[in-house]
This record gives sequence, structure tokens and C-alpha cells, in this order.
Amino acid sequence: MSSHPRTLLRVLMSVPLLIPLAACGGYPGPRDAQAPAGAAPGFPYTVTNCGVTSTYQAPPRRAVAMNQHATEILLALGLEGRTVGTAYLDDAVLPAYRPAYDKIKVLAKEYPTKEVLLGANPDFVYGGYSSAFDEAQGRDRAGLAKSGINSRLSVEYCTKGKVGLDQLRTEITEVARTFAVPERGERLIADEQRRIEAVSARVKDKARPAVFVYDSGDASAFTSGGNGIGNEIVSLAGGTNVFADLEDTFGDVSWEKVIERKPEVVLIYDYGGTTVEAKKQRLLHDPALAQVPAIKNQRFVVLPLSCAVLGVRVADAVESLGGQLHPDAA
Repeated sequence: MSSHPRTLLRVLMSVPLLIPLAACGGYPGPRDAQAPAGAAPGFPYTVTNCGVTSTYQAPPRRAVAMNQHATEILLALGLEGRTVGTAYLDDAVLPAYRPAYDKIKVLAKEYPTKEVLLGANPDFVYGGYSSAFDEAQGRDRAGLAKSGINSRLSVEYCTKGKVGLDQLRTEITEVARTFAVPERGERLIADEQRRIEAVSARVKDKARPAVFVYDSGDASAFTSGGNGIGNEIVSLAGGTNVFADLEDTFGDVSWEKVIERKPEVVLIYDYGGTTVEAKKQRLLHDPALAQVPAIKNQRFVVLPLSCAVLGVRVADAVESLGGQLHPDAA
């Protein structure tokens, strides 16, 4: 799913039931009513992001965030006063950010058209997925640059190889630096790191269950590969992704391969029109999967998709999944 937005997960048990969990918490960053007046220290600032080099003469004043995790990074950094548009929620915005979010214009339920996007008069467009910059829809980064609009794509979708905490640090650091609030980025990173390390310390001596991530799919399974932050979240939470050898963020695998790898836990990504319960029942009622340990023992965990992408919910996801995989380690 390297260019496709979606939504995600939560919940585990060692007994045959599924317990819904609360939404991931998030980091309520400091508020920022408007961009600094005059020249900001450290500008011009040049950064290369996903192959595109941009020079900022001053911090952006009119940002548009094209995906939920991009929006939440801006809100965590206290930048709602400089955000003039948002689009494409996967699920509910974090409660801590809702008051700030409600002050921002929603440009479209999914992606805005080129005309609507340009109508917001942005000077910066931030995409969480590469599909945000669809050339066929006239939203490509080169075209935006010709219109005098800088842009950024989450590094999860241009990193060669595995995505982990280094990429999370890069994403937050560079966004914070672009908006001239580097100290806010440092505090946010420190909070994420502290919470993740606490979980890792609790589960480090526990047996690591084999986890199959079920995003969607019927004829085949759409699952989390080894290159996305979702794989790292499973590892940090004390599990092992059975498709970590899939060299992509997401990908399709056959049900035969799922059966061969004998997962002990199924992690369901919760998003969109198909409910967690419907996904669970699809797995439970497939005779071919009956002897898969996770299905036989009905061990299901759930995370919302917004927790399994490179954004401010990574620590929340690790905490939630760690608690579900290892409830005795809390």
C-alpha cells in the first residue's frame, strides 16, 4: 500500500473474545496562533525530502495537510494557526487535538481536487501517503512547485528498506524545523522515545508471538510487510511479524502462505466500511484457516490504522499492542 491511504487497529486476548480499546492518546503539543513575524532564525532553510529539494525563505504560513497522520503531526507541533486546510481522515482525530482540528477547514472527505486545493491558497502541502500527490489528478509535487507551493511527503513512502524510529525522528524533526519550532519537535520525539522504551523494557524477556497483520482481503490477504512502521510497531510491542520478509510497506499474500507460517495472533487493522467483527468472522469461518493457531485459539488484537502509520501515534500503538500481546507485563 505504498501509495494508498487506509485506516487501522487494536485489541488482543488469550481467550476467545475481542475487546475494543480506546483511541490512541497522542501528544498535545503547544499552541501556535500564527507564524513568526519577520525573518525567522535559521532561514533560508533547505531540505531534501523524498527526492525533492525545497528552500524555505520563511516558515510556511498556509499549510494544507492531505492525510490524517500529517494533520496530527502539525497539530502535535501546535501549528493549527498555520494550517488552512485538511483532508482524508482514516478515523477520528485524537481527542486532544479535536478542538484545534475543528478550527481548520476540511477541504474534502478524501483528497481535494486540484482546484479546491489551490483555492485554499497554500504555501505548503503535506502528504502522508504518496497518493496525496497523484499526478493524474494534477496534485504532483513538481506541479505544485511551479505554482510556488512547497510540499512534503512522509518519509515512510520513500525510505529504501525498513522504516523505524530513525524515520519517525527524521519526519518530526524536519517538519518542526520547516515551521521554525525545532524545540517542539525535540519534545515530541523525546516523549515518543520514552514511552516506547518503557514498553520494550517490559516485554524484552517475554516470548514473542508470531503475528499476522490482517488489513483486508478475501481471495488473498492484504498484510503488513517488513518495510513499514507497522512492522516495527509489532516488533517493539514484543511480537514478530510473520511477513516481515515481504519487502514492501503492505502487500498481498496467499492464504496458503498464511497457513504455512502458523501465526499465533491476528492483528486486525480497523478502518473503513468493513468492521473489525466482520473481518474476524471472515477468518473464523474459513475452513482452510481452522487449524491456524491464532484462529483456533481466537487470539485477535486490533489497532486503528491511524496508529500504524508514521506519525504521532507510534508510541500509542506500541503501548496498546504491547499490552494486548503481553497483558502480564503491564
